Amino acid sequence: MIGRADEQERLAELVTAGSGRALVLRGETGVGKSALLDHAAELALRDGRRVVRATGIEAEAGLPYAGLHQLVHPLLAEASGLDDGSRTVFDAVFGYPDFTGGGKPPSVMALGIAVLALLSQAAASQPLLLVLDDGQWLDDASTDVCGFVGRRLAGSPVTLLAAVRSDVASRFESTGLPELTVSALGEEDAARLLDQHHPALSTQVRRLVLDQAQGNPLALRELPAHFTGGSGDEMPDDLFGQHAVAVPRRLQHLYGTRIAALSPSVRAELLMGALDGTGGRPGQAPSGLYRMRDADEAVAAGLLDIEPGTGEFTFRHPLVRSTIVQMATPNQRRAAHRVLAQVHRDHLERRATHLAAATVDPDDDVADILEAAAESVTRRGGALAAVAWLTRAAELSESHADRSRRLADAAFIAGHAAQLGQAHRLVVADAGAGVAESPAAVIASAYQALYQNGDVRSTWRQVTTTIESLRDAGAPESGEVLTRLVDLLLAMSQYAGDAAMWERTHALLDSLGEVVTAESRLFSGTWSDVVRHGAAGVGQVEQATGRLGDLEPWDVTRLGVAAYHLDVLSQYRPHLQRVVDRELETGAAASGIVMLHLIMLDQIAVGEWDEAERCGRRALEVAVEHGLELFAMQGRGYLAYLAALRGQVARARDLQAEVDSWARPRGLGFLTQLADAGGALAALNTGDYEAAYLYAVGVTAPGTFQPYMYQAPRMLLDLVEAARHTGRAEQARQHALAARDAGLPGISPRLALLTYGALAMTADGEQEAEEMFALAEAHPDAARFPFDLARIRLAHGIRVRHVKGRVAARHLLVQAAEAFDRLGAAAWAQRAHLELRAAGSAPRASILNLASLTWQERRIADLAASGLTNKEIGERMHLSPRTVSSHLYRIFPKLGITTRAALRDALSRSDGDRMAS
Repeated sequence: MIGRADEQERLAELVTAGSGRALVLRGETGVGKSALLDHAAELALRDGRRVVRATGIEAEAGLPYAGLHQLVHPLLAEASGLDDGSRTVFDAVFGYPDFTGGGKPPSVMALGIAVLALLSQAAASQPLLLVLDDGQWLDDASTDVCGFVGRRLAGSPVTLLAAVRSDVASRFESTGLPELTVSALGEEDAARLLDQHHPALSTQVRRLVLDQAQGNPLALRELPAHFTGGSGDEMPDDLFGQHAVAVPRRLQHLYGTRIAALSPSVRAELLMGALDGTGGRPGQAPSGLYRMRDADEAVAAGLLDIEPGTGEFTFRHPLVRSTIVQMATPNQRRAAHRVLAQVHRDHLERRATHLAAATVDPDDDVADILEAAAESVTRRGGALAAVAWLTRAAELSESHADRSRRLADAAFIAGHAAQLGQAHRLVVADAGAGVAESPAAVIASAYQALYQNGDVRSTWRQVTTTIESLRDAGAPESGEVLTRLVDLLLAMSQYAGDAAMWERTHALLDSLGEVVTAESRLFSGTWSDVVRHGAAGVGQVEQATGRLGDLEPWDVTRLGVAAYHLDVLSQYRPHLQRVVDRELETGAAASGIVMLHLIMLDQIAVGEWDEAERCGRRALEVAVEHGLELFAMQGRGYLAYLAALRGQVARARDLQAEVDSWARPRGLGFLTQLADAGGALAALNTGDYEAAYLYAVGVTAPGTFQPYMYQAPRMLLDLVEAARHTGRAEQARQHALAARDAGLPGISPRLALLTYGALAMTADGEQEAEEMFALAEAHPDAARFPFDLARIRLAHGIRVRHVKGRVAARHLLVQAAEAFDRLGAAAWAQRAHLELRAAGSAPRASILNLASLTWQERRIADLAASGLTNKEIGERMHLSPRTVSSHLYRIFPKLGITTRAALRDALSRSDGDRMAS
């Protein structure tokens, strides 16, 4: 009954009204008409009514009065009180010996009058509900009588409720009885019904079922049993639009008999349309697809519709398309695919789709086309399709070398598509000697161990050994495989965050010489130690923004990670946001999760914290769904850091502890550093500077930036501030000078801002403090990092208040307070407002104010403060007094006041703070 509130209301009114009526429910097969009939029958029984049910049977559609007999038979025992005329009519129709008389069958009117009399007598002591299902199969004579009776029930205690299919022509269409259309469920209701009956479906299977079912409740309940849920490692072919999904027998029967009755030529047209995806979704013109011709016979059979705008044939329901394909023989399908491959000879990916299905024996030409199509589609978010095409290309390869290479490519892409189990199966499918130790097998197993279990050390050793073997063998064909192994090794080294592992990784890359690509060299520098090796990659990372659309998704994310370390991620974000959804749905899902992480990190940096929270939660949900525990923990680490920024200390500490307890035993320094960064920031929120200092020095000692600790430069202000507040002024100064001497300002804009801020905080004299603060303020990218800039302004404002007095400090403190307020950094905002109070400025409530008021709200506030009434304000601004009142209702909380009288003071305080700034 999900999504059927209107229908239930109509049926309840019909059944319990007390005056005889008739209603016909009309809807497509499986839409839920029988469920509504059951619901009505239950209502009637609860209301004390007698219920008589009948069902039309297709096999009896040619038997006169067979349907009427089902309705009348339970009541014939009460026919003894009927007059002789009515008894004679029943005797003639049904031939019961209890009745007298005979002769030819009566007219519809005579039989209808007799039925009305019988119903009236049967309902004399108890109201009666007649329920007729599958009315489209009722014989013509019975349908005519039901129509005659239904039109004459007014005022009687009898109600007639029938259900007929809208996709099957029936005589009920001419009865003139009132109808209620039962439509397919809307998107939300369909999703709710599916989730109620199949809550454990993976996102991909769930989406596929919703797409195929098109709101049909029967399909929503039946289809999921034929798909594999879980991680998505085993998905039906139709995920790529290449074949129809397997149709359960119960659903196939709905359309199978009508399809079987079509002529061979029409079935062939429908088969080609189905295999090419023609008209797969009602309401869409089949652009670029095969156009079915001469298929009016299928329209008459209720299988096709004709689009009004284009005149093209489209399938009435996706399940029609699926049933057509499933009923065709393998030879019929292959023949249709061969024709379609020729039709699409100028379209690489469509041609590849049909050639893959049409070809039986090994064929290198077809395999080459499939491989080219896989490469093309991967760059457009079709990694799942690429895996299927490469696997098929391997099957059609004439040489073992080509087969192995293509299976390795399929396994590599499958790994990035979060189908780690399938990646392993693909390389095992290679029957060559020693496959268990092949580079492709190493890559597949290493990704699986890393992504699912966070196993970085043993897999790092395995990958290192494999690279050394390839290097020593000097195999010329191993270039692409070697690059994949190198990039995997770099990812593992990054997650390990271990100096010794990084040193060995760099040494191994040096031994490979020119075989290592420029991109891998870039990743090696920026991912490992941006302080010592990263600055040289800035230009390369920025130049890459112009060609992101031509790269595979995993290469985009690798460059994005480099951009994150160099703090130029904002240049990548537009591309990531454009492609992330497609990668999560049909592309490289693992890369899609990394894209979400990168988007989140940039949103955190630029102050879009609400958006970052949503993005982080989505990334976590996807990672958990795919069983990628490494990414799930990484996502929790980022959420912990964001919670710490927002002053949600308890949540930050819970997430931090979860990440740390999982990552530290596994030696995942990347995550333990992230946890320490969140811990330090949470401690700073509560004023626990000693704990913050311990977290910070756990990453790097004061006065140095420990090699290969990526969080060390990012925690510059955390260490400096914690050291200053714990009486370690000398260590704070040493650390600020170390940042300057290490050349941090030349590496990235954010590190420049942090360095100048740290130098201003720890300066020995006021001149240096002012100069360093001026450099921070004047940096062209300072505004891109509002939280860092606000921290620096707050610290400098406190210093200025102590040195130059309250008035001089006020504008800095106002800027910091308003920035923290806008960001939602609660603890930092509170600290800034306390400093403002000490500087003699307004209390917190009046500082937020003007920044949060719209132009219209500010104008209304000014007029109200001047003493005008709501009516007078409305006349000036062409608003109603009620609208003015609504605006004031929203203005008061923003200004921290509760009465109209407080408006003038609140506005004047805010204006004073603005002028001071």
